[in-house]
Amino acid sequence: MSKTVVDSIKRCMAKRKTGLVIETTQGKTTVSEASRSFDLSPSEIEGWVEDAKRGIDNSLRANPLDIREQYEKQLRDLQDAYGEAML
Repeated sequence: MSKTVVDSIKRCMAKRKTGLVIETTQGKTTVSEASRSFDLSPSEIEGWVEDAKRGIDNSLRANPLDIREQYEKQLRDLQDAYGEAML
C-alpha cells in the first residue's frame, strides 16, 4: 500500500474514533450501544474516551506537556500504581 493510502486510512479512522468519542461523552450514545453497533469491545471505546480526556486536560494547561512528557508521566503513574499493588 502506498503511503498516501495508509495516511488516508489513518485519518479516516481518527475521524471515526473522534466522532464516536464525542457522541459518547455528549450522551448521544452509550459505550455498550456503540460497541454493538461498530463491533468493538467496550474497553476499547472506554480507552479512547480516557485518551481524549487526557488530551483535553493537557491542551487546556497553561504549559501543555509534549507527547514524550505525557507518556513518561503516564509510565511513572502506572509504575507507582503497580508498586502499590505489589505491597
